[in-house]
Formats: sequence, C-alpha cells, structure tokens
Amino acid sequence: MSKEEQFDGMLLAMAQQHEGGVQDLLDTIFSFLARKTDFYTGGGAGAAEKLVTSKFEKYQSTAMQKYEDEKIQKLQKEKKHKERIEKKRQEEATALLRNEVDIGDDKIVELTDEQAEKLQKEIDSRHTPIAETPVPGPSTSSTSLPETSEKMEAVDEEEDEADNEKLKPNGGNGADLSDYRWTQTLQEVEIRVPLKSTFNVRPRDVSVTIGKKHLTCGIKGQPPIIDGDFPHEVKLEESTWVIEDGKTLLINLEKVNKMQWWAHVVTSDPEINTKKVNPEPSKLSDLDGETRGLVEKMMYDQRQKELGLPTSDEQKKQDVIKKFMEQHPEMDFSKCKFN
Repeated sequence: MSKEEQFDGMLLAMAQQHEGGVQDLLDTIFSFLARKTDFYTGGGAGAAEKLVTSKFEKYQSTAMQKYEDEKIQKLQKEKKHKERIEKKRQEEATALLRNEVDIGDDKIVELTDEQAEKLQKEIDSRHTPIAETPVPGPSTSSTSLPETSEKMEAVDEEEDEADNEKLKPNGGNGADLSDYRWTQTLQEVEIRVPLKSTFNVRPRDVSVTIGKKHLTCGIKGQPPIIDGDFPHEVKLEESTWVIEDGKTLLINLEKVNKMQWWAHVVTSDPEINTKKVNPEPSKLSDLDGETRGLVEKMMYDQRQKELGLPTSDEQKKQDVIKKFMEQHPEMDFSKCKFN
C-alpha cells in the first residue's frame, strides 16, 4: 500500500458518516484545523490560503486526468460489452440451426442423415435392457428387472428431494440473495451488487479482483461483499465490471464452458435448482436474413410433415417431374414410381 493510500480506510469511514457529502466533510476538516492547530495563523497572513490552493491545484490535474481515463475506459468496456452481446446473439442463431428453434408453440428439430444415425446409436446404447447386462458372481441370476427399477426409482426420489431443498431460479435463471443478485445465460453470468453507501461510488472506491475461479469485490476499506470460488472457470479477458449510477457494481463473467448452467456464483452460497432453469427462446427477429430464411424453411417443412404434405424440397421435385411429363406427352409414365 502506498503512502497516499494508508489513510483511505479511515477517511472513507469519515466520509460515510457525513450525509451532506464532500461539503460537510470539508467543514469538519477545516473546523478541526481552526480549533486544534495553528494552521490559519502559524504561517503568517495568506499562507494558509496559499497552501490550500497549491495542494488543490496539485491534485486537480491528477483527478481530471484520471476522470478522463476512466471515462475512456468505461466507453471501451461498454463497446466491448455490446460486441459480446452481438457475438452471443450470433452464437445463439448458430445453435438454433444445430439443435432447435422455439417460436411460440412450434418446436423444430432437424438433423442430417449422419447426425440421425449417430443419435440413434447413442439412444440404443442408453436403452439397452438392464436384464441383458451381465453381472459378475452369483447375484446375476437373482437380480431381476423390477428390483433394479425400484432401486432406480429410489435414487430418483432422493435426487428430487435434494433438488427441492435448492433455491428456485429467479427470472434470469440465477438467484436473488441478501447481498447481490445474479442472472445467467449459457454464455455468461451477470452479477449486480448494491453498494450500500451514502455517497456516489466511483471505480477508485471499490476493489474488484476476478480470477479464473475466484471473485473478490467490495468497497475499499470495508470487508468484501463477495469473496469465494467459482464453481467453474471464466474467461478473464472477456470478464468486465463497471459502476452503475454510483450505487451498483455490475460484473459480467464470460463462461469457459458454454454448455453448462451454474448452480451458484460462488461455492459458499446456496445453490439453485438448475433443472428448473427456463432459457428464453430465441426470436426470428434476432437472426440475420440468411439464417432467418433457413429457419423459416425448417418451420414450413415441419408443418408440412405434420399435415402429411410434401416439404419444400419434395414439392420442387414434384414440380420438376410434372413439368417434364408435360413437355413429353408421348412418353408413358403410368408404370413409373416417384419417391
């Protein structure tokens, strides 16, 4: 700690006790100098004012430069945050094509033949009858399917009871705790920490340390508000923090594993029931023109299949065949089968 910072905790505690802000704090300081020291009289006429002016000017330039630097840094963070949001939207659009699209009550799943074959093999391997699985030793002949099912049901009941003890996720798939609120998507975690202070907090007033698996944050000179380990790793270069309205610390953490819901921000806090997480469905309006066209085609084909009607590709084939038949009336197509 530098010489300039060694009294920060004491001065910060004083500032917090002055409801009138800096004006009241300065009244207290100059009143102390007048009552308890020879500040106004010891240096001769005008010396005190000259001393105050020189110190004011000394730190004014430093403060203004820091303010400009923080302003530029804030703009850069906001720009970076917008870029991450746009990147996340693009990733969600790509995920829609790879997995599923939710629009209202419609749910569409489309796989290539290779993906479908691979998925079927995985399903078959997971649903291999339990009775066919060899068990070493004499217990092989005595183990029956009903007994195994009962054991599995008992395990499921235990898991359900454990989940019931966990917190229900808030509207942002996180939790509202006493000291902070957090939300999440598959890509990132957002933490909002209210800074219970009587003055407008600036970045220099807080201490925030983000590690790959650890977070510490709070107001300087006070005990940390959050100090604990993450359940999973975060990307340091993509994780940022800013002060909102001088009252709230906003922290954004970029997940390394984007296929996993977090049960808590730090392992010492209560867990949420991740089985009840309800991700917001993506909207067609969020997609670019080309991706939107593909999604709309998938939706149309799905509806056609449900109605027993040809898909867009099948309709094109039928139109080509029909046109060919019209161009060649001399040919006999009565015995032809068109798939």
